[in-house]
Amino acid sequence: MEPAPAPAPPPPPPPAPTAEPSAPAGGRFTNPFLQQDPATRARRLARALVSDLVVYHPEKRQRGLAEGNLKELFGEEIRKSWEEYTEQVGEEVARTTPYFTDALNEILAEGRTLFG
Repeated sequence: MEPAPAPAPPPPPPPAPTAEPSAPAGGRFTNPFLQQDPATRARRLARALVSDLVVYHPEKRQRGLAEGNLKELFGEEIRKSWEEYTEQVGEEVARTTPYFTDALNEILAEGRTLFG
């Protein structure tokens, strides 16, 4: 009778976790997305909020564009998005910049100037 084969060696241990990304010379590592200026952040937020309206209500949007009542159909959704936008960027930025209105016209109204 032949001896049983030797058991296979255990798998090697997983590699040690790598350290956090190293900081640039003379400074701390920071996420570039967290260092956006307020204008860039406000513009991106406005576009994201309005894009969500399109994603969640595509048929409603098409109907509103076709019937010419997009503002009325989306009144409540726009109000809620505006409130969220204002809360996140601050009252002053929200009221003194065109970012939210631009996003409504460019994204929701497909480039038409329906909001102003």
